Amino acid sequence: MEPQRDQHDPRRSVARSASAQTTPEGLSLANPHDIGLKASRLPSTVQWVMIGIFVVLVAASAGFAAFEHWRRASFALGTGLLWLTVVRLTCDSERVGILAVRSRHFDAVFTAAVGAAMLFLSTSVDALGS
Repeated sequence: MEPQRDQHDPRRSVARSASAQTTPEGLSLANPHDIGLKASRLPSTVQWVMIGIFVVLVAASAGFAAFEHWRRASFALGTGLLWLTVVRLTCDSERVGILAVRSRHFDAVFTAAVGAAMLFLSTSVDALGS
């Protein structure tokens, strides 16, 4: 027979926290705003390539910013956000993952607006001295 443990026994709390990390059956981690949307007609590999292009644009923007080319960085990031608009409208929410924040429509409008604003600002600033 095993001796009874106190409720504050650390071994019990570890077991309790480990079981809390599992997802109960029937719950979904999918974006609740996108329930009922049709699946993308694009093949999975094309969707991954599209997401990869976005990642490359963000990495290029970070590289430009690291070397103090802020106009190029903001242009690359604005282009990346406009590309993300296309990605969000054409790819499955499960594939897009953490980039699918709200509904597909809201995300597309928001990324298009911010991307267009960044492109406008990066192209409208005078290039002299930079």
